[in-house]
Amino acid sequence: MPAKPELDGAEALSVGELTGRIKDLLEGSFTALWVRGEVSNLRLQASGHCYFTLKDERAQIAAVMFRGDAVRSRVQLRDGQQIAAYGQVSVYEVRGQYQLIVRAVVEDGAGRLQAEFEKLKQRLAAEGLFAPENKVPLPSMPRTIGFITSPTGAAVQDFIRILTRRGWRGHLVVLPAKVQGEGAAAEMVAMLEAAQRLEERPEVRGQRKSRNKKVVPPAELDLGLGEPAADSGSALSPLTSHLLPPFDLLVIGRGGGSLEDLWAFNEEPLVRAVAACRIPIVSAVGHEIDFTLCDFAADARAETPSAAAELISSDFLEGAGRATDALRRLDELATDALERAVDRLDAARNHLRLLSPAAQVEQAWLRLDDLGNRLGAALRQSTGTKREVLVAVRNRLERASPELRVRFESQKLLGLWKRLQAASPDSVLNRGFAIVRDETGRPLARRAEVLAGAALQVQFADGTAPARAE
Repeated sequence: MPAKPELDGAEALSVGELTGRIKDLLEGSFTALWVRGEVSNLRLQASGHCYFTLKDERAQIAAVMFRGDAVRSRVQLRDGQQIAAYGQVSVYEVRGQYQLIVRAVVEDGAGRLQAEFEKLKQRLAAEGLFAPENKVPLPSMPRTIGFITSPTGAAVQDFIRILTRRGWRGHLVVLPAKVQGEGAAAEMVAMLEAAQRLEERPEVRGQRKSRNKKVVPPAELDLGLGEPAADSGSALSPLTSHLLPPFDLLVIGRGGGSLEDLWAFNEEPLVRAVAACRIPIVSAVGHEIDFTLCDFAADARAETPSAAAELISSDFLEGAGRATDALRRLDELATDALERAVDRLDAARNHLRLLSPAAQVEQAWLRLDDLGNRLGAALRQSTGTKREVLVAVRNRLERASPELRVRFESQKLLGLWKRLQAASPDSVLNRGFAIVRDETGRPLARRAEVLAGAALQVQFADGTAPARAE
């Protein structure tokens, strides 16, 4: 019996950690894939998301199709429906449940086409048809673009509208071809070959760098081109071919549709022709979720024709922005240089004006006036200083004069005399006061000295009057 394991808290995983590891393992092990099964337990949420179970006789898996993918889907899901769902395996960590995030749905019949698609994709990939080393970089600023598509479809209108809105400058040639149904692949192959024949003209040959690709259509493969349909407009006449410039870039594509609608872009002859094309080529087929074999064979893939237009014009927009910035900067530099030149010219003009004879005479007059002003100021300052000294000496002599001192002492003596006169008894009596004396004539200064019934003498300013104390 095995020993009982000991719990080590530092090594134990939480439920969330374990679920997270399972999520990383599952999502990292499975790329996007197709799963075939029957729809059951379908729930359509108010949010627009679709929840259902995808099952067969052996197992089942939870599935969810979010609102954005559900709106784009052309298949209306229902219970019991046989479908092929395209998506990724994911884990809903809250419930610890693995599920399929569905991005696209096709009917089971379309599922058989999807199986054929996968089989052909694997075979062509094994041949190296999709190898990155066989692809060439797209030109950053193509001058002439050929668009292989239906001239009446919405894709070409969207393509032109995007290029026009973004201000792209160049030539766009629509190479008309059927993009759906029988013979569509053959017409698009014919347009590819016609576009490449333009480079074989003598005036063009030698101007192009070699774009050798390792992948070429097998000699034994019957492309089944034949003559283009008379009403397709896909043939380029010798006159038209002579007038057209060589293409810098090709685009092949159409708008969205079902797997059956897009099947022409999965046919082997067209896929091989796209892979072997000497001109850089962009595949722009369907919507973002649509993939065709031409997408893998082309030098670049765009999710939609509109996205292809944005991809093609992105470098042009960036270059146009740099050119605008450079023009603005050049204008600023030219303005600054002109302003500096004008400043130097004004400085030189002022310097020449200072060196002219008239300017020299004017400077001499200014100097003469300045010297005269300085001399007058010096004389005034010298005379004023001596006058101030004389006034100071005079003031000192006046302060030391005997007459001034005698006048001062006289004024002082007069003041003392006035104060003495103001303090004399007569002066006091004249102000309304009286002096009380006893019968001997002694002045009485306090009431306590006055005895009842004593005879008194009251002296006024104009004489004396007898009185008696009560």
